[in-house]
Amino acid sequence: MSSVLFLFLGHLGIGIAVSLLLVSREAGVQFFRFNSGLAAVLLLVALAFRPETGNGSLPEVFSIIALGTVAGALLLYWATVGRVLSSWRPVWLWIAAVGGVAALAAQSLAWATVQMGPSASLTALSFISSAALLGGSCTSMILGHWYLVLPSMNVSLLQRLVKFHIGSTIVRIVVVGLAITVALSSWESPSGAGFDRYMYSIEGIFLWQRVLFGLLGPLVLSYLTWETAKIQSTQSATGILYVDFFTVIVGEVLAKYLLVSQRVPL
Repeated sequence: MSSVLFLFLGHLGIGIAVSLLLVSREAGVQFFRFNSGLAAVLLLVALAFRPETGNGSLPEVFSIIALGTVAGALLLYWATVGRVLSSWRPVWLWIAAVGGVAALAAQSLAWATVQMGPSASLTALSFISSAALLGGSCTSMILGHWYLVLPSMNVSLLQRLVKFHIGSTIVRIVVVGLAITVALSSWESPSGAGFDRYMYSIEGIFLWQRVLFGLLGPLVLSYLTWETAKIQSTQSATGILYVDFFTVIVGEVLAKYLLVSQRVPL
């Protein structure tokens, strides 16, 4: 369970940091301060749940250092945005984004080498697409809510972020499809059964829930949000995004569980 929380919270925090690069300053200082603080807290909690593997491999150590760097950069961003040294705002955010991608790459290498998981490249694609999906859905939801705080904001801000969310959902579907394809040809359970047998077993219900709630749900709901945003109904779009973010959470938590339990980067 600690591994699932560590991966989920870490990817969510990194995703929020990256998605903030897509939001215009028009959203206001408080929006950026809230989201950067939220991302920093998520990363610190993730580090607190870091599983003690005892391996101390270079990729694992680097990923922890990178996550700490991201959290530190976000805290500095939170402390300076709209205040003294606010000109450093883009610098801290870019450090957090680049450090986050580096942490995801190191995590994927650790899973592939130390923990004898799937290939590093496929796991890296899974981790990056997961962070993008989580961050895009969470920041979109918060931005939609922010129209209650700043009703004068241009709806194009929400449309841009929702477009990113739709794109990240499509990429996530492609990556999961690729992971399932690879698993069907190479994955084997301790009993010798293939992944096709696992898919249709009782335990395979977690896989189907992951696909239904975490992929098909966000795909439909993000499209509905886009259509709602086009008619500038921000309150309706925000309501849909709340449900959308819930389905993304369910799907990505199950994805982390399946990675830890079955070693398949879904």
